[in-house]
Formats: sequence, C-alpha cells, structure tokens
Amino acid sequence: MSTLAAILILILALIIGIPVPFAFLASTAYLIFHFGYDPSFLLPYAASRMNSIVILAIPLFIVAGGLINRGNIGNHLVDLVELLVGRVRGGLGSVMVVACAVFGSITGSAAATLTAIGTILFPRLNEAGYPRGHSAALMASSSVLGMLIPPSSMMIMYAWIGRQSVLAAFLACLTPGVILTALLCCVNVWLMRNQKGLVGHTAYESPRAYVREFSRRTRRATPALFMPFLILGGIYGGFVTPTEAAGLAALYAIPVGFWVYRGLTIRGFIETVLDSAVMTGVIMVMLFAVLMLSRLYVMEGVPTLIMDTLTQISSNPLVLILMINLFMIIIGMLMDDLSSVMLCTPLLLPLVIQLDIDPIQFAAILGVNLGMGNITPPTAPLLYLAGQLNQVSITETMRPTLCMLLFAWLPTLLLTTYVPEVSLWLPHLLLG
Repeated sequence: MSTLAAILILILALIIGIPVPFAFLASTAYLIFHFGYDPSFLLPYAASRMNSIVILAIPLFIVAGGLINRGNIGNHLVDLVELLVGRVRGGLGSVMVVACAVFGSITGSAAATLTAIGTILFPRLNEAGYPRGHSAALMASSSVLGMLIPPSSMMIMYAWIGRQSVLAAFLACLTPGVILTALLCCVNVWLMRNQKGLVGHTAYESPRAYVREFSRRTRRATPALFMPFLILGGIYGGFVTPTEAAGLAALYAIPVGFWVYRGLTIRGFIETVLDSAVMTGVIMVMLFAVLMLSRLYVMEGVPTLIMDTLTQISSNPLVLILMINLFMIIIGMLMDDLSSVMLCTPLLLPLVIQLDIDPIQFAAILGVNLGMGNITPPTAPLLYLAGQLNQVSITETMRPTLCMLLFAWLPTLLLTTYVPEVSLWLPHLLLG
C-alpha cells in the first residue's frame, strides 16, 4: 500500500499543479522516509546514470528547435508544402499536417512544432475560411507528430531509461507516424468537404507558371530541407550518433537563421540559448528525481504489484495491454511528453516484457499513447495551447478533436499495439 501511496502522491501533485520535478521529488521523499532508505546510495546511482552522452542530445535538440523557430526556417518549408499538397479542397489543413511532420523531424518536440507551425499557418487558415476550432484541433493533433517522426527527444529518453537502442526506437515510431499523418490528412479533408466559404488554392495561368513558382519556392526552401536530410541521413546512414546529429542541427541552424533567411538576430540567439538553458536545467532536475524514484519502484516491486493488480481484473493478454494503454493515455493527459515517458518507462516496461511485447514495439506504443493523451480532453495540454495561439475557446475544438481521436488516433493506436509488424519491420529491416 505504501508504494501505491507514493504513486498517488505523484499523480495528485501533478493534478494540483505542483511543478513536475518537485512532484517526483515528493514521491521519492515519501518512499525514502517511509522505508528508511539511506539517500547516500540513491544519489550516486542517479548521478552515475546521468553521466551519459545520450542525454546531451536533448538540450541540443531544444537549442536547435529554438533557433529554427526564431530563424524563420519553418516559413519556407510551409510555402513549399503548400504548393505541393494544397490544391485540393481542405488542402491547406493537410499542409499543416505535413508541415508538422517535416518540422517535427527537425525539432523532435511537439510543443516547438505547435508554436512554430501554428504561428505561421493559423493566420493563413483563418483567411482561407477554416473554422478556428477545427484549425486549433488539427494543429494540436499534428504537432504530436514531432513525438513520433524521428529524431524524437521522447524516444531518446525512452531508450536511455529502458536501455534500448536509440536508433531502433526511432525506426519503430516512424511507420506509426506516417500512418497517423495520412489519417489526419484524410479526416481533415472529410471534415472540410461541406465547409462553406472555404477559399481554394491560388490558381496559376499555365503549367509553366506553376513550374516557375515551384522552382522559386524550392530554391528558397532548399537550405531548410537540407536539415532533415542532414539529421536523418546521418543517423540512419550510421555516420553520426543522435547526439552528434543534434549538435549538427544546432550548428547548421545558426548560419541559416542569421544569413540565409535572416530571421535570427543576436538578441534572439541569446534569448534562445537562455531559454534552452532554463528548460535543460528543469529536465535535468526532473531526470535526477526520476532515476531515484524508478530505483525505489524497482526495489519495492511496484511493476510486479501493478501486474498482479491487473491480472486480478483479467488474465487475457489482450485485455491487459488495453488497460496499460488506458493508463498511458491518462498519464499523457496529466503530464508533458518527457515527464510522461520518464514515469511510464520504468513502471511499464517490465510489465510489457512479461506480456512478451518487444521493448522496441513498446517504444511506438508509448509514443502513440502519450501523444494521444496530450490532446485528449478534459486536460489536453497541447489542445489548450493551440486554442490560445488561435484565440478560440476549447468548446469549439471539441467536435473536430473527437473526430480526429476516433478516426485517426485510435486506428493508429490499435494497429501499433496489436500488429507488431507495424513498428518492428523497419528496425528488423535496417538493424537486423
């Protein structure tokens, strides 16, 4: 009961708004004092685990995302994608989805993707006659592609805590990310099929005029497009590690933002570095607390306790996996993506291994579940952020959000959970 009380303390602290690092520390302190553990053995354990070069990838990707956002690098990506897929009715909404997938592959962050692409596209969608609630709901759903399309900070964290291959975790999430991208585009077009007053794509005088415009936008977008090729090609080609790729992304964004697109200023650069330092400090404190807490959870047999509790409800593996999914969605509703993966990985990874689920498949299941939780009412942190950016009430986003959950997110989750090949074929193909 004491270990369950520690979990309840953590969840309640998050619900009432206590900062995430302090919520983890509160649960850790309860277990230490209740069972009389000596902190002197926990502190060196956490410090030794944090002495890892993999962790450096997270602050570097945070810096890269901030520089890309301030350097106007996303604008030219959006312009090119709009020309390619924006010609059908509802196509501008599909532009948003694809732009989030591309931008997410650069930053690896849902919040950064939402802020950057939302700032660019919300005014265009409003001018084109899209309902503000629909635009905010679509943006929130699409921004989570930044968690799935690699490189993803969340998958780096999962692989590090779960002691799995970072590259394998990246590959496992890629196919579910592509499936979700396609389904979100389809749901968007279907919802906009009868929307009145929707402005279509700009018409061109001739195919030659279209080709000229395509060439112009491609030239402008080439420096921005080179970044995902640099990152993903380097990682999958085996030329660089994820940490080195994050460093390359941050270094590449500096000259492109300053001298190519000229959106980055000295003041903006300094603010980005300072903001990234603050965010990195918060993450490091949170990581330190999570490592101590996960160690205590293992010592007190919390994963086994949870498994015994679930098996009392049902012994059917399919039902057990469903209940684990529901638990992860609830956690995703309460916490941000990095905090969620830090809690769920040590708690649930031993359980899914007992259920004969591949840890690499679980990386994709975890990513889809936590992403779905981030946009599921009533909490839905990303949905609230999208509503604030587009100046729309949360009630106007409810109907389109539910449609996207039912017809895009839920099918992706079921396929990822119950068809292992969806997430495992790429790791098996490229990594053996």
